[in-house]
Amino acid sequence: MAGWPSLGRSVFVKFSAAFIVVGLIPLFALSYFSLRTFSGHVERNTVNNLEQMVLYMSYNLNNVFSDYDDISQLMYFKGSSVITNQSAGVNEQERINQIPIDDFLSTILFGDPYIRNVFFVRSLDGKLYTQTKDNKALLPDRLPLEKWREPLRERPRHLAIIPTHEEDYYVGSEAKVMTIGRNLIDTSGRIQSEPDVIGTLYFDVDLAVMDDLFLELNLNKKDELYVRDGGGGTFFANREPDAVKAKAAGASPSDKLTFRQEIPYLGGEVVIRLDKAELYEQLSTTRTTVIVAIVICSLALAVTGAWFSRRFSAPIRSVIRQMVKVESGNFDVQAVKGGRDEIGRLAHGFNRMVERLKAYIDEAYVAQIKQKQTELNALKSQIRPHYLYNTLEVIRMNAVHSEAGEVGDMILSLSNQLKYVIDYGEELVTIERELEHLTDYFYIIRVRFENRIELRCELSGEVNPAWLMPKLSLQPLVENAVQHGIRPKGGKGSVLVSFEREGEAVAVTVFDDGVGMEPGELSLLENKLSDPQAPASGIGLKNVHERLKTLYGPSCGLAVGSRKHVGTSVKFIIPVREGGIAHGDTGRIGR
Repeated sequence: MAGWPSLGRSVFVKFSAAFIVVGLIPLFALSYFSLRTFSGHVERNTVNNLEQMVLYMSYNLNNVFSDYDDISQLMYFKGSSVITNQSAGVNEQERINQIPIDDFLSTILFGDPYIRNVFFVRSLDGKLYTQTKDNKALLPDRLPLEKWREPLRERPRHLAIIPTHEEDYYVGSEAKVMTIGRNLIDTSGRIQSEPDVIGTLYFDVDLAVMDDLFLELNLNKKDELYVRDGGGGTFFANREPDAVKAKAAGASPSDKLTFRQEIPYLGGEVVIRLDKAELYEQLSTTRTTVIVAIVICSLALAVTGAWFSRRFSAPIRSVIRQMVKVESGNFDVQAVKGGRDEIGRLAHGFNRMVERLKAYIDEAYVAQIKQKQTELNALKSQIRPHYLYNTLEVIRMNAVHSEAGEVGDMILSLSNQLKYVIDYGEELVTIERELEHLTDYFYIIRVRFENRIELRCELSGEVNPAWLMPKLSLQPLVENAVQHGIRPKGGKGSVLVSFEREGEAVAVTVFDDGVGMEPGELSLLENKLSDPQAPASGIGLKNVHERLKTLYGPSCGLAVGSRKHVGTSVKFIIPVREGGIAHGDTGRIGR
């Protein structure tokens, strides 16, 4: 109980108590429970209505498959009499139900508005009979009869339903259909354990039959619908096939409302997943109204809070006046000491701050002197590279004066390289600058090997030389190509550096026509690059590989390909980044 008096003297507690008494807690509580009750009522009614609709849809689906089962059994009946000697009728007379097979297929085709194509395959010789509504040209080689026969082999006396597929066995057709199949079994003789299959009837059903059944559901783009059999196979879905496999097998996501209803004829179910956000969109108006009411009441509470704040602001203003004096340089001030609440503690803290500020002034002078010393050291670090550049320029001019032009050019290339390498503070440079540095480096290589090694740089028309890439990422790769690819080969060689655009990225590849590597050597090199702990024979490839992964992510490292006696390629892909002159250098030293 000893803590209660101190809480009573707290400005924060006084202000909070006044704010809460006005009605913030009752406001939020009333709004929350009202909205929750209304939302629950709407959601329950919506779910009940949808359950009834899905039940009705499953009943219609069951009837659709049952009707197509009846259509497939027309092969066994003519009027009210059972057909006898089916085998002779099909194999010798080419008839089903005492009518020509083509006429029978036309009867099936035009007996239902959703049947697009009808096929009959005679078992005796595999002869194919076909009818179609749209006079399309059939591609027999693309007709997947073998795939369609698989469910009929397992259950020869039952109807087979082949899931949704493209009608790509007709020229120019992009329609999606569902295929129904049934064997024609000779029932004129004795019943056998292994049925005597005379032929097989198939007919393609347009998926519009499904669209018409589910029209009343008014599905949106985010909603999902699946018709599945007892084994988990999907006959129909309103999404792409890859999405169907992933969605139908997994659990229902939290942002979806799922309805399931059995289809007795299939032994399967119809699954509908509706997006909750779109389904309950009508609740947004009510939520908006509640939010507006909360905002209005909050404004009223803010006005009340401002009134209380003004009553407590007088002591704070006194502290502010003393702070103004301190800002002007007068440290001989003391804030008026208040009570034991927060304002009193603020005044006490201000007085201590002034006292300690006096002590910190001396330390500030010392820090300033150290800062000046740091600036001088920085100036010296700038003078040293400048002195080195000037010295190299004097040596180069002396070589030129002595008619040693090649030596002068080599010194110039070295000077440009030193200037490029010593220029700290930049991680990314333009493609153009990186290629200029590579040209300077390769000039010395070309002179050293008496022009036996050639460098070529190719940029596709879609690549902008002003795009950015990691600094010093090409030179180690080219150096590796020369030292380990071309030199062991002997004779002449060439190195190609290519830049090509791949979508929103740039593919950079360094090729050489050197000795190449055996598969074992290539595998060892790839293991060293992929393993951060693996030791490397040099720092070139490994350094570039790790820098690329650090800058752009683990997928942007080096990819090495090589063939013995053919050559080696090293490739990396970086995202496109616009750039320009990102350094203080005004240009390279020209020859």
